[in-house]
Order: sequence, then structure tokens, then C-alpha cells
Amino acid sequence: MEVSDVSEPGMGRMWKLNQRIDQPMDDEAGRIAGIETRKEIPFRVLLRFAFQSLGIVYGDLATSPLYVFHSTFSGGIEGDGDLLGVLSLIIYTLTLIPLIKYTFIVMRANDNGEGGTFALYSLICRYANINTIPNQHPTDQELTTYSRQTLEQSSLAGKTKEWLEAKDHRQNLLVIFVLIGTCMVIGDGILTPAISVLSSVGGIKVIYPSISNDWVVGIALGILVGLFSLQRFGTNKVGWFFAPAVFVWLLFIGCIGVYNIVKHDLSVFRAFSPHYAIHYLLNRKRDGWASLGGVMLCITGTEALYADVGHFSPLSVQIAFTVLVFPCLLSTYMGQAAFLMKYPEKVDGAFYKSTPESVFWPIFVVATVASIIASQATISATFSIIKQSVALGCFPRVKIVHTSQKFSGQIYIPEINWILMVLSIVITASFRRTTQIGNAYGIAVIIVMLVSTVLMTIVMLLVWRTNAILVMLFAAIFISVELTYFSSMLFKVDQGGWVPLAIAFVFLIVMYAWHYGTLKRDQFEKQNKVSMGWILGLGPSLGLVRVPGIGLVYTELTHGVPSIFSHFITHLPAIHSVVLFVCIKYLPVNTVPQEERFLIRRIGPKDFCMYRCVVRYGYKDLHKRDEKFEDNLIKHLAHYIEEISLMENHSQSDEDSPLIVPQMRPGSFYSPSNDFPQTILHNTELEVESTLELSNCSLTNEESVELVSPHNWRGTHVRFSSPIINRELQEDLQFLFEAQKLGVVHIMGDVIVRAKRESNLLKKFAVDYIYAFLRRICRENSAILNIPHESLFNVGQVYYI
Repeated sequence: MEVSDVSEPGMGRMWKLNQRIDQPMDDEAGRIAGIETRKEIPFRVLLRFAFQSLGIVYGDLATSPLYVFHSTFSGGIEGDGDLLGVLSLIIYTLTLIPLIKYTFIVMRANDNGEGGTFALYSLICRYANINTIPNQHPTDQELTTYSRQTLEQSSLAGKTKEWLEAKDHRQNLLVIFVLIGTCMVIGDGILTPAISVLSSVGGIKVIYPSISNDWVVGIALGILVGLFSLQRFGTNKVGWFFAPAVFVWLLFIGCIGVYNIVKHDLSVFRAFSPHYAIHYLLNRKRDGWASLGGVMLCITGTEALYADVGHFSPLSVQIAFTVLVFPCLLSTYMGQAAFLMKYPEKVDGAFYKSTPESVFWPIFVVATVASIIASQATISATFSIIKQSVALGCFPRVKIVHTSQKFSGQIYIPEINWILMVLSIVITASFRRTTQIGNAYGIAVIIVMLVSTVLMTIVMLLVWRTNAILVMLFAAIFISVELTYFSSMLFKVDQGGWVPLAIAFVFLIVMYAWHYGTLKRDQFEKQNKVSMGWILGLGPSLGLVRVPGIGLVYTELTHGVPSIFSHFITHLPAIHSVVLFVCIKYLPVNTVPQEERFLIRRIGPKDFCMYRCVVRYGYKDLHKRDEKFEDNLIKHLAHYIEEISLMENHSQSDEDSPLIVPQMRPGSFYSPSNDFPQTILHNTELEVESTLELSNCSLTNEESVELVSPHNWRGTHVRFSSPIINRELQEDLQFLFEAQKLGVVHIMGDVIVRAKRESNLLKKFAVDYIYAFLRRICRENSAILNIPHESLFNVGQVYYI
């Protein structure tokens, strides 16, 4: 458990000593709150995003008309009343769930532009102390993107918070609930390509009934391989390629829908009366109830509206749906119903059969392309939600590639992409028909929707502090509707519906085992951190030879000295002249602004040359290969040394080092716009000379101090002509620069986690086998952080949890 700032009874002098020389960074975090200002998206970019979102977000939803009526009336249409009843159900389902729930309500709960199950979970975690996220600290609440308000205990939000925090099992159930939703999104990413591609390619049998189904399946498999191979080019390029096709597809189905309504039967407008939907369910009873599984397919892909919003912006996704997607979907469903009112026997393949012969082949080509694009929505959503779960410690580490230099939400995960491809191909080749795949698909979709509704209810209570009556109304309407559809899907578990349940079960075991092992490892490190009194007892040399250079010791601790450090200095005779404990932590926010990312303070006396740096990221942030993390770290450390030196000299006190945040701002030794020292201190006269290359740091007399940054940073030669800058500060910076120049070594713990002997069998299986296996096959931390192999030093340890 992390130590608080206030002394407790029974604590000894050693505890007070630890608190005195290694304090949390509360003041540092407070100094940088409010730096980031949110930028508005220009209207031109907003329209561009709305257009691109057609290809990424709406492909699945837009191709649902290919198979909805066929799946609903698999046994045939018995009368016009049944047809009008199903059409009425489709109209109100589209209106209630995609339009009202997701577009106008859930979309407002985006986490600074990021959507998905974990975005809702992160919002809840910021307002309640959820112990399932490691390394939380009150200073995290000072972040600009944290967006948290104080809750009164007597309010409904305060009582909800208190209820959620009271029992650990409630928090664990919340995590499991979120993981189930995440697993079902992954299932969507597997099933969507299978059903979309197979249903579109199957349209060729309308013209050529004699063609073998083996050919249809073979063509579908070839398309699936091509689709997943395109993912490496990224959302931006794929979006520009796919968006025009979906735009044309929506216009085609909208116009054909109007054509069929006018030509065949205008009476389909009667379906806007809910009377027909109620009459259909009461009249058909069990068969009508079971057919709801087919109706529910009209909203497949809806979860992508929210999950993929991070690739664009909430407003752009809302514009695209309300202006184009929703009207075109209503038109095509009504048009197919009008056609079936006249030709009820043609319900099998109703979409293609209702298409005029003169435009059949253009529609077939566009439908095939659109079905490929339909898969893009759930594939992109899967990438986004896995990135979020990795950052929050709920999924093994995987390679995450940013495919756009401008928009950080556009990512590609190679390992997940190929897993989705293989499973999608296996399901397509095994089932061979859309009916069973549709049954499997429906269960996955409706479970995701139920999860989002429950989480959204908590968000409305806890975060939005909505009126209790409105919250109950929201929950009652949408949970009852979604439970109704879910109950109808239970009839089809043995008809293919078991597939998403099996996929979710496997991924749930993987994710929960990883999450459990990560939390237990974090708890072990906190309980076994080294006493600062022991460190001080070693003296400034730490009882070792201090060799030139900088040692970056990576740890999960935000406070205290990690056990790997004691293990390191116990078995090796030397340590670097500058030691920096680096904690890289991910917070339940979508992003941490660059200005608020680094928190640095000194540990122990000055001559120990030991520092701590907490580097904070959001679940949307990522270390990039072109990001000079090491250089940025040293720059911020130089800022800290500068500012703490000035404050200590100003106060002329021997007390503890003040808490400073090394901000990149004018008037500091470094500026984000330049990679060279450039401070103006007090009334210092600054002389700037042009230079081509800066290579080292030299000291001159007291009247003229020349500071030049290391590593050949190109820029401007800066000369200070003032006696105010003291020689001690110069020597400190010179020492740091020389240490960096001589080499930086990254020291990481290569930890093996084992369950204690007295642990029960379930815990031993989860930790010793599942978690250990996942750690062996997942990417190393050094690869995730892009640490050069030649600069890496691993310290082996075994943790018994």
C-alpha cells in the first residue's frame, strides 16, 4: 500500500526519514494543471472526417440490408401483416438504438474524443477509486484531460461512488463485465468479415443458380485474405479508399428503396405505426419471438459508431449517420418490404431480387466492395479497444503501429489482425452459409450493447449526475429492449450461437489472467520496496564504484525504491554516476498532454545523484519509434536541476529539495521548440551566436558562461554574460551532460511471477501456467518502449505472489 503524506501513530523515525527524502509529487503535478487547451476541429476537417467515417464506421451497418429479411423469414412470409410487423420492428429498432442511444446519448460520453467500452470504464474509474487499475495517485487528478468534478456524499452520484467502492467484489465484477464486452467486440471483428463477404458474394447465385457453393466460399475466402492484408496501410488510407464506395452504396440502396416503394406498394408507410410490431409479436408468439434474432441484425455494426469514434471525432460520426446513413437505411428496408408485399415467395435473396435488372451488375460489384468495407468497421473497433485494454493492463503487450502522423487514434495491430483473419477464414469455411454465422453474430452484438447500456447507466449516475428519473428511464427502455433481443438469440445457441460464446470465453481467460497477474505483481513490488534508510546507510557511493554514465532503472513504483535496485547493487560492484528511477504508468484517460507527461524529483541528498521520474500516458498514447524518449527525459531532468538549484540558492536553506515540475516553457534551459539550452535568468544579458553544430558543454569564467547541449543537437549557440549563474549549477549540468554523453543504460526487471506454495489450485493454474505462458509469448517491455538492445540490462528476479 502506498504511503500517505501524513504521519500515523506507531510510525518510527525511519518512516519519517523515508517520507522526508522521497515524497510523492503532489506539488509538481499541481503546478502543471491546466496547461493543455482543447483545439476545435475546423469545419472543413469535420466534413472530411464525416466522409471518411463512412468507410470505417458505417460499412457493417450499411450492408445489413443484404441479409436481414432472409434471416428473419427463414421459414417464409405468411401474410402482409407479418411483413409490416417486421418492418415496424426494424424501423423502431434503428431509431431507438443506433439513432437515439448511440448517436445522441452514448456518443456524448466519449473520453476526450475516444469511444468504446474502455472509454466508459475509464470515466467511471476517474470518479470512483477502482483498485483494479495499478499505480493510481491523487496527483493524476490534476491532469487537464482528467476532467473530474468533486462529488457530494449526500448526492446520488456520491452514494453511487460509495456503493461501488465499498466492496472489492463489486469492482471485480465491473472489470469482468467490461472484459466480457471487450471479448464480444473481438468476436465481432471475427464474425463481421465472414457474414458480410459471404452474403455479398452469394448474390451471384441469383443470376447463376447452378454455381457451386464451394466457388462462392472460395471467392469469399480470397476476399477475406485481401481485406486483412490491407489493414497495414492504416485507417487514413483505407478510409479514403473505402469511403467513396460506401457513399455510392448508400446512394444506390436509398434510390432503389424509393424506386421499389413507388413501384410496388406505398402502403409500407403504415409500418411507422408500432401497432403492427406489437400485433406481429402477439400473433406469432414463440415463432415471432425467435424471429427477433433476424430483426436484430439490422443494427449489427452499431457498436462501431462509438468504438471507432476515436479514429475521427464524435460530431463527424453524428453528422454522417443522421444526414446520410439513417435515411438511406430506412429507404432500403421499406423498399424491400414493398417488393415482398407483391412477391413474398422471393424472400430468399430479397435484396438482389428487388434490384432492377438494368443495374444488377453495378449493384453486385458495389455490394461486394461494400461488404468488404463492412468488415473494416469492426476490425478498426477491435484495434482501438485492444489498444485501450493493453494500456490499462487488461491484455498482453502487443505491437501497436500508428498509421497516421497527424491522428494518434488511427492504429494497426499486426498480431491481432492475423488472428482475426485466421479465425474468420475458419468460420467461413466451416459454416459455409450466412444463417448460422448470423446467429453467432447476433449474440455477440447484443451482448456488447447490453454492456454499454449498463456502463452508460453508471456514467449517467456518477459522471453526468443526471436526474434519477431520467437514468431509470434510460436503463428501463434500453435494457428491456436489448434483453428482449438477447432472449430471442438464446433459441439459436445450438445453431451457431455458441461460436461467439466460445471465442469470448477464451479471450476472457486470457485477459483476466493477465490483469490478475499484473495487479498481483504491482502489489508485490509495493510491499517489497526498499527502505530509503537502507539506501542512505550505503553513503553517496552506495557502497559501490560509481561509474560515469546514466542508469535508468524502470519500475512500477511511483514512490519508493524498487526491489530490483537492491538486487542489482547486491550482485554487481558498480552503479552509474546518475541514477534515475523511471515509472511509466498509463492512466484512465485517453491522452496525457506532452507538457504534463513528466514529473521529476530528487531522491535523497544531492550528492547521491538519484532522481525519480514518473512518465504518464493515456490509453490512446503510444511510444513511437521516432520519439526521442531518452533525450526528452534528460532535458526534463536538466530543467529540474536548474529550477531546484535556483530555489535552493534563493532560500539559502539546507531543507529538503522543493517539488518542481520541469516545464518546457520560455525562460528555462530547454524549450520544446529548440533542442538547445536557452535560459534568461533574472536580468541576464543573452548573446546569441549562429553555429552549425553543438557537441559538448564547456565552462568559461564567471562573467561569461557558455552552455551547449550534448549529442550534436543542431541549433543556436547561446552565451550568458552574467555572474548570477553560479558555478555549482554549471558543474551540475556539466556533470549531467557528460554522463549522458558517456552512455545511458536502461535497467529493467526480468521478473518471473510464481504463485506461493500455499495458493489454491486455481490461482496456481492462472499464475504459473496461463500468466507465465502469456508473458513468454507477448512482446517485451523493452520492445514496447523502443529501448535499444545494446543499452538494455535485465535484472532477473522471482516474485512469489
